[in-house]
Amino acid sequence: MKRILFISLVLMPLLAWAQIPSVDPIGTYYRIDENGEEESGDVNGQVMNAPFRVVFTANTTIPEGEGYNSYVHYEWTITNTKLSRESSEQATETVIKRYEEEFELEFTESGSYVVKLCVLFYDEEGESEDNIRYKINEDEDRDEEPKVITFSISESKLEFPNGISPNEDGYNDKLKPKDGYKGIVDFHAAIFNRWGKKLYAWDDVNGSWDGKVNGKVVKDGVYFLHVSAKGSDGIDYSIKKAINVISGFNNGENEGGSTEE
Repeated sequence: MKRILFISLVLMPLLAWAQIPSVDPIGTYYRIDENGEEESGDVNGQVMNAPFRVVFTANTTIPEGEGYNSYVHYEWTITNTKLSRESSEQATETVIKRYEEEFELEFTESGSYVVKLCVLFYDEEGESEDNIRYKINEDEDRDEEPKVITFSISESKLEFPNGISPNEDGYNDKLKPKDGYKGIVDFHAAIFNRWGKKLYAWDDVNGSWDGKVNGKVVKDGVYFLHVSAKGSDGIDYSIKKAINVISGFNNGENEGGSTEE
């Protein structure tokens, strides 16, 4: 009898705990890597480069037959803390609020993000303060400690080399941003010859120019790169620079076979 009583005293709190709802909010990011392929993962704790999108899911567990699922209210609050460009003081900005169990957002601005989910479970009487049966992460009178998702987006960087050698030796064959570029959310680039004729253009920061026009490598010489881009930190990039094309030789023959200059 004592053993039965002991087991009951141990199991009853566990059973009671098992009969309350829970949430385990998760954020799954999706972005295109430098090779043009999509990658994904858990955004929590990450330092990311914009742009990318995140699918947020409440991941709610609701016990059956307990009345918790009659009325459920979700409230996501996403804040972004970043340094002011005019001073060293930090400014916190509420980015957005959402009220779905699952939703998707695209992120294009730098800063430190905190995502908090508040969930209220009402009984069968309806949604009112008097009918709240259980609450998770509400600012006042919490039944549980807040569960948050945090991540940050780094500041932008964009630089280009001074020239290329499109001779297919695997080194500096294409004109593209220098390694380490990051946080570029809008991008347009074009190559012109010395007479101002546009030879090539691309709109993806992961793209490049292979030094060719109509399938042929251009003649060695000076060409001109114009880039208009925007960073996740609000920086506008306007890059205009001369690009030296030196194709070199392959089997003793110059590869520059195009008349475009």
